[in-house]
Order: sequence, then C-alpha cells, then structure tokens
Amino acid sequence: MSTVKSLLIELGTEELPPKALDELGMSFLRGICDGLSKRGVAASLEQASLYVTPRRLAVHIPDVPMAQPEQSLERRGPAVNAALDADGNPGKALIGFAQSCGVSVEQLEKLETDKGSWFVFRTIKPGQSVAALLPEIIDEALKDLPIPKPMHWANHDYTFVRPVHWLVILHGSDIVDGQVLGLRSGRQSRGHRFMHPQPVHVADADSWLDAMRMAKVLADPVERRQCIRDEVTRAAKETGGVPRLDDALLDEIANLTEWPVAIACTFEREFLSVPPEALVTTMEANQKFVPIFDAQGALTEHFIGIANIESMQPGEIRKGYERVIRPRFADAKFFWDEDLKAPLASYQEALKNVTYQQTLGSLWDKSMRVAELARITANRVGVDAGQATRAASLAKCDLLTRMVGEFPELQGVMGRYYAQHENEPAEVANALDGVYQPRFAGDTIAAGKVGQVLAVAERVDTLAGIFAVGLKPSGNKDPFALRRAALGLARTLIEGGLDLDHKALFVEALEWLPETALVAGIKPDKDGKVPAFDAGQRRATLVSELNDFVLERLRGYYAEKGFTTEQYEAVLAVMPVSLVDFDHRLRAVVEFGRCPEAPSLASANKRVANILRKQQEEHGAQSIGGHVDPAHFEADAERTLLQALEAAQSDNATALQRRDYTAVLVRLAQLQAPVDAFFDGVLVNAEDPVVRANRLALLGRLKAQFTAIADIARL
Repeated sequence: MSTVKSLLIELGTEELPPKALDELGMSFLRGICDGLSKRGVAASLEQASLYVTPRRLAVHIPDVPMAQPEQSLERRGPAVNAALDADGNPGKALIGFAQSCGVSVEQLEKLETDKGSWFVFRTIKPGQSVAALLPEIIDEALKDLPIPKPMHWANHDYTFVRPVHWLVILHGSDIVDGQVLGLRSGRQSRGHRFMHPQPVHVADADSWLDAMRMAKVLADPVERRQCIRDEVTRAAKETGGVPRLDDALLDEIANLTEWPVAIACTFEREFLSVPPEALVTTMEANQKFVPIFDAQGALTEHFIGIANIESMQPGEIRKGYERVIRPRFADAKFFWDEDLKAPLASYQEALKNVTYQQTLGSLWDKSMRVAELARITANRVGVDAGQATRAASLAKCDLLTRMVGEFPELQGVMGRYYAQHENEPAEVANALDGVYQPRFAGDTIAAGKVGQVLAVAERVDTLAGIFAVGLKPSGNKDPFALRRAALGLARTLIEGGLDLDHKALFVEALEWLPETALVAGIKPDKDGKVPAFDAGQRRATLVSELNDFVLERLRGYYAEKGFTTEQYEAVLAVMPVSLVDFDHRLRAVVEFGRCPEAPSLASANKRVANILRKQQEEHGAQSIGGHVDPAHFEADAERTLLQALEAAQSDNATALQRRDYTAVLVRLAQLQAPVDAFFDGVLVNAEDPVVRANRLALLGRLKAQFTAIADIARL
C-alpha cells in the first residue's frame, strides 16, 4: 500500500466573478499549500496545480502522505535546584508540573544547559492523518480568500463569494470525509452546465482532469486559454482578417467559459464611420468580443464572439451576438454624429462648472494653469508655444462630449478625432491624445513634441496641486494616481529628450496655484497648532517633496531596466539639474563600470571621500586648501598625479561641454596608475600642516573631477 497519494480538492460554485477568478484561485492554492506545510505534511507542494473555471476552484497536489510525521515534544519545567527540597524530595511545583504533563515525577527527564539544570517532559506525538486535517485546512484557505463582499444564500449562516453546490476531496481513490461551507465531500463533480449537466463520477485524484474534459469542461486555465487562441485563429480565417486578442481580454474570456467555441460575426459597414476606438471599446469591454482588422490595420465589419457551448445551431448564436452589438454601435454612432455638431472649443465655458478639486478649482482653472506651463515649457525646448497653449485649452473639452460621457476610457482619443475633424493642426490634435500617455505600464510616451510638452505641463500641475492641498499618496492610497503621474513625467522628459529643470517647473506650477491651496495642505503640529503661513517657505518645502517623489519613481524605472542601486545612487549624489542629463550620466557610469580600472578607481574615490570627510569633521572645511601648489610637493607621485589631473581636465573640457560623459569617465579611468602610486608612496596626513593641506587640496581636485559626472565612490 502506497504511503503517498495525489490529493484533489474541488469546490463547485455558481459562476464566479471573472476579473477576480485568477486571484481567488491563486489564493486558494496558496492557502492549501501553506496549510499542509504548516502542519508538517511533506507533500510535493512545488508541483501543486491550480485549476479554475467559472464554476469551480480546484487544487491537485501529487505525493501527499497519509499522515503527518511523528512529532517530538519537549516541555520545560522548573529548575532542578528549585524543584527539590533540602532532602531531595520533589516540591509542589515539580509535582504540579508532572501532573500537568500526565506523568509521574520519575518519568520526567533532566535538561543540562550552561545556565543550569531543568526538569523536562519529552514525548513522541503520533502525526494526525491528512484526512483529519484537510477540512480545517480548506476552511482556513477559504477564509483567507480576497473576497471584499461575501454573500449569504438560502438560510445559511456561512458566506462565500458565490453560493457553493458540490465538494470533491480525494486522496488517491479514497474520499476524504469532511464538511466545508455546509457541503459534505464526495467523488461526484459536475460537468458543463448545459452540455453535461449530469453528475460526473471521479475515480481518483489523478483522473479528475480527464473526467472534466470528458464532461465538456477544460479545467486547466492554460489549456483553456490556448483553446481560445486556436478558436479565434480558426474563426478569423473565415473573415480573411486579423484578430486582436490582447492578454486582458483573453483572461476575461477564459474566466467566462468552460468550453470555448469561437463564432465569426458581422456588423453593418455604416458603423465604420465611427472612430474605431469607440467600436473596439464596445466590443472588448462591454461584450467581450474580438475585433477583426485588415492587413493594413484598419478595423473591419467582422468580429468574433466566444460561446461557452458547442452548439448544434451556431447560426443562432451568431444572430444573437450580432443583434446585441447593433444597439451599442448605434448609440456610438449617434454620440459621434451629435458631438460633431458643436466645435470642441465650445465646451470650454462649461468646464467652469466642473470641479477638478475643491480647493484647486474647476477644470477650466486647471486648463488655464496647464496652458501657461505648456507655454513656458514649449519656449524652453523650442516647440511652437502657440500650438502648445491651443492644445492645453482644448485638452479637457472632450470630457464633456456625449461619446466620452459614455466611454470615459476614450478621453483624449476622442479629443484627437474631434480636433482632426475641425482641421486643427496635426500636432495640436495628436497632443490631445498624447497628453494622457503613457496611460499604463509599458505604454509609450506621446509621439509628438507638442504632446510631450502638454503631457509634462499636465503632470507638473497635477502633482504640484495635489501635493499642495495635502493629498499626496499614503501607503496604498493614491486616489489621484500621482505615482503614475510622476513616472509619466519622468519618462516623458527622459525618453522625449526634453532637457528641462523639473524642479524649476514645479516652482512655476506652485506660483500659479491659489494661495488657499498652499494653506490647505499645512498640517497642525503635535500640539494642534497650525504653523504661521510663509508662502515662500511653503513652496520651497513642496518643491523638495515633489523632487524626492519623482526621483523615487525614477529609481524603480531604472531598476526595471537593469541598472543597479549603486549606479543610480552614484548619479543621484551629484543631482543633475535635468532628468535627461541624469540619464546621460547614468549610462556613462555603466560604461565606466566595464573598464578594468573601475574597481580600483571606485575604491580610491571612496578612500578620498573618507579622508576629506574626516578632515572636515575634525578641523572644518577651511582646513582643506583650495589651491594646489607644486612648490609644496615632496614626492614625485604628487607631481605625477597633478600632471595627470591637469591633462585629463584639459582633454575632457570639450567632452563635458557636449555632455559626452562616457568619454569623460573613460579618460578619467587612465588616472588609475598615478592614483595608485600616490596612495602607495605618499602619506596624506603629513606632519607639516602646509604639506598636508596641499595634499588634501590635491585629493579634493581628484574628487571634483570624478564628481563632475557622478560619485564614483558609491560604486
């Protein structure tokens, strides 16, 4: 008889919420595995498999033993010298301890340690059977599921995300008897709701997956997703087009179906006069349909619906899909046609009636602030300031259109279409969409320079305003998506090559805020008193906070790109004015790190930094001379190092001007030999104070050449 068997746990439910299904499943799997592990059950947990469908959560674990291993228990009692009386007889404390352990004093053992001797009780506790443990483990796993609003059903006291209907717990071929959420476990599962409604007999844990497949249920989510891809590809061939099935839509369809079957459908071509994004949003977000494009990337009148049934009459399902999408498209066409009757700029006045934030005013107020920031920014980077301010004045208008009112996710996209229809310059029209880019992780920044300028101005105003009124992110709370805004700002500046002082932009943004906003964010001190308001000091504090906030997002941005913390910190230490300059320096540091001389020079710079810091701490900054006088040199190594520094400085002058930091650091790498020779042959802390100050000045000059790019000592 085998001592290990596969374990299957399946909980059958009403249809589970598709967007939460994957998270529920992973939590269930984690809970079962943690429950076994916590109880010392040495199963093959790394080989555990999760199976989820709209109607079930299931876990399969191979090689689960029949019982826990034996457990050695040790309980320490009173110290020997305190437990026995003068005649060596047990005292009350020792007798009481023995009775609490269920043994006599003679059955206790002694534990010898460096700190003395204690009486101890040792025993071997036989392990419980896994069958006895599982109901409790399953209960614990279910209680830990992320269910924000559990529901009651019938007249039961217990709750769950959806009503439950069956429970299968098999250890090998044996039923594990137990009760969970009012269900008694067995071996009767259920197949597809319509294609196999009768009970499914499960012989053993390892045959469950095949039994489900025979009952028209693809329980493996990986297999089901691949089936959907294959079905979509098959159906798309009937249309002659190219399907667009992104991962988010694929996941949602997979979590809505147990036996997916693709059906090619068609809608009226007249609807193609509507911007394709509106039609695609309707298909994907509202109906979970897959849009079809032609070879040139244009939307066609074809789409694919995924049925959760292998129907004998697919034509009827097709008619149903086509019928349900028609009124949605008709609404979109109506919104589009009606919106075109009014110029986009006609919505500007109405923006005054839409509150952006109570203290920061209306969307009109925000638009005016962004327009001014866009004008300033455009002038600094050589972009048409007129186009930038025009785009800023129109950027919020599409929020009041019928189309965006119905499909909020199309903000910006529809603004671009309306502006194009009114023959606005292409840069202006594209900027109305580009201002929202990047919209999500992995999205690109705005393509055009006007769009990039507008994106920067929008985010600078948002960050400055929300920080000013005291609503900056805290913990997991970020209702204004400021972390995303800060990363979008940094990415737009860096990837767009906008060589701007972002701190100066924040200064200007804060100048345009009403003073009431600056006051609103001031918190009372620990005594409940509100500090006196100083506008200048308040703005300076906010600029510092905003700068730190952006740089923290930048840290994560570069970490994802493979840059190390040390490389990032080396550049952060010299804090370049612009993020474009920051990026150039960081990449130069990476190239410098590839030089064979880099480790030695990094170590030397660290030594220099320590020497100079100690000198300043002990004798003040004035103790380090600013001028290096060769007349006070006593060793050739000093002269050689000064000559090498002067040569490197001369060679690097042009490279520094053009920000070719890689060339500068590669040239400085040639200083390794004279630097090593200096430390090998020269005592910096010479007894003669003049000689010592001169040597410290020489080291200060060495440090200055490197820190002109980055603090190499941090590598």
